[in-house]
Amino acid sequence: MNRNFSIDLIGYAAFVVFILLLAPLYLSFDGFELNTFARYLVLGMVAMAVALSWGYAGILNLGQGATFGLGAYIMAMHLKLKASVGLPGGMPDFMGWTNVPQLPWFWMPFHSLTFTLIAGLVIPALVAGTIGSFMFRGRITGVFVAIITLAFLVAIQLVFVGYQMYTGGENGITGLAPLVLFGWTADNYSVSFYYFVAACLITALSLSLLVVRSKVGLILRAIKENPDRVRFFGYQVSTYETLAFSVSAMIAGWAGMLYVLVLEFASPTYMGLAFSLAVVIWVAVGGRNSLVAAALGGIIVNMMEGRLSDLFADVWLLILGALFILVVLFMPNGLLGVFQGLVSRLRRAGKSRPAETGGAGQ
Repeated sequence: MNRNFSIDLIGYAAFVVFILLLAPLYLSFDGFELNTFARYLVLGMVAMAVALSWGYAGILNLGQGATFGLGAYIMAMHLKLKASVGLPGGMPDFMGWTNVPQLPWFWMPFHSLTFTLIAGLVIPALVAGTIGSFMFRGRITGVFVAIITLAFLVAIQLVFVGYQMYTGGENGITGLAPLVLFGWTADNYSVSFYYFVAACLITALSLSLLVVRSKVGLILRAIKENPDRVRFFGYQVSTYETLAFSVSAMIAGWAGMLYVLVLEFASPTYMGLAFSLAVVIWVAVGGRNSLVAAALGGIIVNMMEGRLSDLFADVWLLILGALFILVVLFMPNGLLGVFQGLVSRLRRAGKSRPAETGGAGQ
């Protein structure tokens, strides 16, 4: 446990230094590249959220895009209302096109930025907590959890696409005003915005590390290994599983709000099956047993997608798919497993050298 903890600390420190100091220098403070890398950081944050539930509690959530999309739409609703000032009834333009008579009551609270920021965290967590309580109290585990979360993902996407008059339908919510936070206006191509996204990722990562290194994290890992044994010791397994599921959803909702700021629109594709499955792949590439490795997996895979699509416009998906297969076959623990193996070999080599030196002297 101590060895893994030291590896996590080294990885965390290197990760923070990279995204705070080295990445902006590498990007030469170019607005477009800063925006692109900010998007990678947000996607790494989603991957970290999946690792929190999958890697530490053994809960494979194939519907993480649902809570990510909820956070995105919540932020987009606030920014759309700001952009709709002066329009008839202060309603978004797509409501006028669909003959909505007045602004719906559930849009009203999103005039407030404070409510929006709280809702973007709380609503995804409450939704996940409600679903999780039913699943885990019923002792549903394994592939059945994956199926239920997948079904929920499809259902919520259909709702957002079907109710076009309230959500913008397949077009999503576009034409957003910039976020104004404590007098600071978010310019998604600026250095300050990049550091804002980086600070959010580091904060979420730090808080998550505190959770997994606490007694709660220890119990979650025990549940992952043997839930019946944990029940024998008197712990409510369903409560801890629901907690991990909800915290993961809250982080995903946070990332969804940031994603809207990066791309300046919200779309039902965020709740799509392809996106949610892609997040699971990112976590597998990085290593699901480490939050830092999962975040790195999300960043690295998306960087590779961007570079490969530029170099090989027609076959880049085939190349990326082949790389994923190689990772699964030869790196079952992802990049984290490779790093841990390298550290172990270096330690063994360091221990063997003094022994060899002593034998030679005798």
